[in-house]
Amino acid sequence: MPYLHLRPGDSAPRFALPAVNREGEVSLDDYRGRSPVLLGLFRGLHCPFCRRQVVQLSTTQDKLKPLGVETVAVVNTPLDRARLYFKHRPVRVPLAADPEAATHRLFGLPAGVIVERESEAAWPLRITLGQLQAARINPTGELPAPLDPFAANDALNQQEGFEPTETDQQVAAAHGTQLAGYFLIDRNGIIRWLFIEAAGQIGDLAKFPSEDEIVAAARLLEK
Repeated sequence: MPYLHLRPGDSAPRFALPAVNREGEVSLDDYRGRSPVLLGLFRGLHCPFCRRQVVQLSTTQDKLKPLGVETVAVVNTPLDRARLYFKHRPVRVPLAADPEAATHRLFGLPAGVIVERESEAAWPLRITLGQLQAARINPTGELPAPLDPFAANDALNQQEGFEPTETDQQVAAAHGTQLAGYFLIDRNGIIRWLFIEAAGQIGDLAKFPSEDEIVAAARLLEK
């Protein structure tokens, strides 16, 4: 069953969210008419792969700025929790908190529902717990062998010494199947390129575009 999401040529939805690493809000209106922007929408802090992507964006930003492209990230984490975490692990991109994943829904990123019967399953909208547990991922090559998504998260969290708080666990329970994505938006607010995590198959969970892929997409804005 197909699902609806925004595509190149669509207008990017407007949003304003509380800023994590500065005062005030983060809004796409801050960039409209001024510069293109790369927007990254991620799961909460419970997801080690998303934490890595947020950190990586600081270096990606350095390659995008000479192209005139700004960078913004949104994490599916309550503001206070996000501020505490990133106070000790600062990032250089404007970062916003969206604990309800409202922005993810605005941009049409799937958030699968767990169903009981495989006959009801249709990735990425519906999936059984057994199908999730049967998937094997090792997207960054850091694991000694591919693991199911739950075990992969636990292994990397343990490797980093990251202990999810009760808040993190609550977000994971409410939004654990939320997919992440990138959107490259031009100065007029039009989406020119996008990437949706695991859009085609569950085995692509936590696989994200490389820095070179993002920069190559940004260069197309110059044409």
